[in-house]
Amino acid sequence: MIDVENTHPRLFGAEARTDLVDPCTGAVVGSAPDSTADEVDQAVHAARASAPAWAAATPAHRQRALLRLADALEASAEDYVLAESALTGKPLLPTREEEVLAAVDHLRFFAGLARLHDGAGAAEYLAGHTSYVRREPVGVTGHLLPSNYPLLMAVWHAAPSLAAGNTAVLKPAEATPRTAAMLAAHAVGTLGPDVLSVVCGGAAAGQRLIAGVDVIALTGTTATGARVAATAASCGVRTHLELGGKAPALVFPDVDPTAVAGQLAEAAFFNAGQDCTAVTRVLAHESIAPALTTALVAAARATRPGPPSDPEAFSGPLITRAHLSRTADVLDRLPSRIEVVAGGAPLPGPGFFFAPTVLLGARQSDEVVQRELFAPVVTVQTFGTEDKAVLLANGVRQALTASVWTADHARAHRLVPRLRAGCVWVNAHMRFAAEMPHGGPGASGHGRDLSRYAVDDYTSLKHVMHRFDDR
Repeated sequence: MIDVENTHPRLFGAEARTDLVDPCTGAVVGSAPDSTADEVDQAVHAARASAPAWAAATPAHRQRALLRLADALEASAEDYVLAESALTGKPLLPTREEEVLAAVDHLRFFAGLARLHDGAGAAEYLAGHTSYVRREPVGVTGHLLPSNYPLLMAVWHAAPSLAAGNTAVLKPAEATPRTAAMLAAHAVGTLGPDVLSVVCGGAAAGQRLIAGVDVIALTGTTATGARVAATAASCGVRTHLELGGKAPALVFPDVDPTAVAGQLAEAAFFNAGQDCTAVTRVLAHESIAPALTTALVAAARATRPGPPSDPEAFSGPLITRAHLSRTADVLDRLPSRIEVVAGGAPLPGPGFFFAPTVLLGARQSDEVVQRELFAPVVTVQTFGTEDKAVLLANGVRQALTASVWTADHARAHRLVPRLRAGCVWVNAHMRFAAEMPHGGPGASGHGRDLSRYAVDDYTSLKHVMHRFDDR
């Protein structure tokens, strides 16, 4: 049985409990604390007590400490892989390569960034006075984490804040708290006590955390983002919101439909579609749509969900029973004109597995086009002109990512500025680099994860002006 306190004995919260469930079987495999309001307050107060020393440390000191944390994570990589897979049901190899080792790399990137501070150069903008800008930490940051990539999102959130000189309190998703607790336990010995800490629980713990910190960061749904923003506004707390996506893939007739369909299937069904950047809407030129659809359906049917014990599994289950039920409900109420050409239902047997699904005949106003399902479900729509493709691509509230598939790079260059998205891939999808920003406008939130821009929301600018004349 998994006991999160054994992972991190300094965890705030011990009495009330939340069951932890293996999504591959539906069985309870452990428990985690459900932190009370007082326990959340204790965590924030401890972080605030540690903040002055961490902020006063030199950038080089913070860099070395974050590098030690990355080394500890790398040295325990296999423990993190097993812990992550136990509560998410993910295959072991992609968990190792795409999450745990990626988290190590991103920690090291932000360790270097701790020594790189931007600011306006000193100058005499007013006669007799010299001005410059300091970029300072905000104090204590709070982080509401999702369940889809528990460890990687913990690093995406905490690393830029810590690099900027803040202390941070993480609240992982109720279903997947273990690896965030492991990371915070390693942080005690590498960063110092209460520089990075963890509270557990649900919405009540999250609401309490918002009220106590200087910046609250969320990776979650658009609806959750609205609630967090409202609470933060009432408390005067700044927000960093990375919210939902409904990514289109625009496919033009000058590409190989079979090859592209295989890549689209990977980007749609990886992690059982539980990715805000996943391909959810294939927009195919009408001349290539039949061949592309045939290949995409074949790829969907060939995609194998399964537990970590299955070495042939491409993806795991949905993480909670409630999520499985919500997804099935959406498919059950599809309009009769929408054709389910692959999948469309939960898989038989134990666990929360959902069949990779392809839908034809959806209209732009349909729920499956407009709503982020966070599941292995993709729609196929057609267009005849670039203008129509852009209209369809931009015709949803979310604007996180998009991709363009074409051999004509002049076409790609025309389309990129017209697509409303925080990231546009050309002939690729779901590829990330620590050096490049991640985030999007509209209902996809504000602020950026990754890259040097991630630090911005965790710092405060201070203008300093010196008067040097003799008056």
